[in-house]
Amino acid sequence: MRILVTFAVEAEFAPWRKLRQFQRLDHPDIECFSSKINEDELAVLLTGMGCKKAWIEATKVIWGSNVDICISSGLAGALRPDHLIGEILVPQNVLASRVDQVISCDATLIDSAVASGAKRVRTFYTADRVISRAEEKKNLGAVADAVEMESGEILFEAAAFGARVVAVRAISDRSDENLPIDFNKVTTQDGDVSFRKILGKVVGAPSAVPALIRFGQQSKRAAESLAEFLERFIYKLAAASRTISSQEIAR
Repeated sequence: MRILVTFAVEAEFAPWRKLRQFQRLDHPDIECFSSKINEDELAVLLTGMGCKKAWIEATKVIWGSNVDICISSGLAGALRPDHLIGEILVPQNVLASRVDQVISCDATLIDSAVASGAKRVRTFYTADRVISRAEEKKNLGAVADAVEMESGEILFEAAAFGARVVAVRAISDRSDENLPIDFNKVTTQDGDVSFRKILGKVVGAPSAVPALIRFGQQSKRAAESLAEFLERFIYKLAAASRTISSQEIAR
């Protein structure tokens, strides 16, 4: 079985790298990593915020588009007050604004995620920009539980490959919380966060520093919670795969 897990940026992935041994793969224009769970293959791709990097082409090169399971992972903003910092959410559907599609997550993968500690929700909203203001979150809360920027496009494309798909996200900011800065203005063309641009924002508005530090701590906590969840989730998927293989051999 081949499992693909995507993150937007390194900071979301970093805690999982501390828990599991990953090998960096040599591929131009994108950061790719691989690992093994018994006989199952696990790959991680960093897509950049808003899928700015050529992750689709990288997947084709690594596996010839042959992916059994695709998990869009990372951090998300809560759109409803009952979703708390560090909680892992798994949606039934992802509303993809960019491709104007609703993608259904695989029911078996959702059940496995819930059994691994995720909270089942109805919908994620994949926005085409960072949603920074609490007022915007409140409005989006009418249609979704959490907001992020990658899952819609990733799952849409992965499903076209024939993969079973699911999104899992850790909450990094509350529904009633403004982000400390406008992150749309501090990202690079590749969808990475520019610390130079963040520094420039901080110099121009030093009052934002406490909120930025708090947001950083929340994001770190959420990413660590996500890493622990992913270990449980991946092992559960691998165990299910072995069971199916054993049953097929018995036949």
